[in-house]
Amino acid sequence: MLKYLCTTIFCVFNVLPLINHAKAKDGTDLEMAQYRERIKSMFYHAYNSYLENAFPYDELRPLTCDGQDTWGSFSLTLIDALDTLLILGNHTEFQRVAALLQDTVDFDIDVNASVFETNIRVVGGLLSAHLLSKRAGMEVEMGWPCSGPLLHMAEEAARKLLPAFQTPTGMPYGTVNLLTGVNPTETPVTCTAGVGTFILEFATLSRLTGDPIFEEVARKALRSLWKTRSDIGLVGNHIDVITSKWVAQDAGIGAGVDSYFEYLVKGAIMLQDEELQSMFLEYDRSIKNYTKFDDWYLWVQMHKGTVSMPVFQSLEAFWPGLQSLLGDLENAMRTFHNYYTVWRQFGGLPEFYSIPQGHTVEKREGYPLRPELIESAMYLYRATGDPTLLQLGRDAVESIEKITRVHCGFASVKDLRDHKLDNRMESFFLAETVKYLYLLFDPDNFLHNSGSEFDTGTGPQEDCVLGAGGYIFNTEAHPLDPAALHCCSRALEERQELQDILLSLSEPINKQPSAGKEEELPPLSSSESIALKPGSRKKAPILSCPMQPFSARLAVLGQVFTDST
Repeated sequence: MLKYLCTTIFCVFNVLPLINHAKAKDGTDLEMAQYRERIKSMFYHAYNSYLENAFPYDELRPLTCDGQDTWGSFSLTLIDALDTLLILGNHTEFQRVAALLQDTVDFDIDVNASVFETNIRVVGGLLSAHLLSKRAGMEVEMGWPCSGPLLHMAEEAARKLLPAFQTPTGMPYGTVNLLTGVNPTETPVTCTAGVGTFILEFATLSRLTGDPIFEEVARKALRSLWKTRSDIGLVGNHIDVITSKWVAQDAGIGAGVDSYFEYLVKGAIMLQDEELQSMFLEYDRSIKNYTKFDDWYLWVQMHKGTVSMPVFQSLEAFWPGLQSLLGDLENAMRTFHNYYTVWRQFGGLPEFYSIPQGHTVEKREGYPLRPELIESAMYLYRATGDPTLLQLGRDAVESIEKITRVHCGFASVKDLRDHKLDNRMESFFLAETVKYLYLLFDPDNFLHNSGSEFDTGTGPQEDCVLGAGGYIFNTEAHPLDPAALHCCSRALEERQELQDILLSLSEPINKQPSAGKEEELPPLSSSESIALKPGSRKKAPILSCPMQPFSARLAVLGQVFTDST
């Protein structure tokens, strides 16, 4: 009897909670699946509306069911939506659109295009599609991911932007004519983000193609911008790219500045770059010291630190997600909850929100279907599993469906106070907003891969591992695979190392001593590469694991070939 009673107690306190937990998990899984289907339905309603009413224009005008060119006549929405198709599992349409873009998009056109927007949307979208093309079932050419038609298109688009960087400072103009270059009357004033948001796409291009020019101009622009920071470590909003003089001196983390900080962090991660990391960490200290108040971030005068605008901008909502990449989850969650209260108040984030008054700012009451708060929710949910973050996703689906859905897609909200609509659906709605929503509710998506699955490249280094996770999203939510950069750039480095080794083997062992004295070389330790200068040591960057040098793989039974072998 006692044994039976003990067994019963064990079941009540141990087995039943497990059963209830399993039921709760099943319920959660079912709800997640239901929201994924709703988000897919949102995507295809907007996507099909664009194809039927707006293609080949850049954007859909959902209230009049027609299209317009906005950023350069690239069929921009199609480029921006391409990788989202694959993330939703639609391989067939990905393949069709990839082929269509190759046949229809022309960059030799007499159009003044935004350097910033063309980079993040067109170059970034094509690079991402190129790196995902094998997963989408496309037949890739020999040498992929270091070659391919979509990569060629991305390179062609980026080359059209290079004339903008031909300034005394290396900081680019804001606009360039794709056919003739920079207009002689072009204003030299551009925003901070327009200077510092190139390193992800341009470094990816350089590492994949072997042409260093893209990464070089992006780095020069970043270093020039870094030199202009104020004595208290802040940067302003708009700068003259000819003189390096600040035109707008408001410092903050929102519009005009946001993606500059984003690219320092993501560039440091993707490129394992200590310089970019140290830049951001120094900025972060100044941002916390001068702009942070009660887990809000205000705008201040860049030289004095005095508050100039006590407002929250919707574009600032990316910040908690960025903090999560740095592991600062406690501060990220507090800031996120502040921003979430604004969403709950209006059913969206107004462009400007007065923190002291708790209301929208005049002429900045709209919500153009931006993704930033959803983006932060996705990052933070991956890091914490906090169910509050899923609630934001549910709220976003409900409010976007209820407020902005129209017969031809989804319309921007002109005024969140009365939910009047505007006749525009920007391409980032399909590139970012829908994508981040879907990824929030799809924990098993391939982009969340932790390394359990991978593919191999057919490029110069055929054994390189691709698609194993660690994707870096550019500021338009186009995922880039850091492994592909290593696959192509490491192959070039190894060919150079091999060349150096062979040259060293061909040189005489006994060299003429300098100044009549035999030069003594230090012994080569196991941690040194014979391709380096004598005595120099290959140092692993602090952001990465040590890597076996190429020369160490030229070995038989562990014995490295040296010039005495």
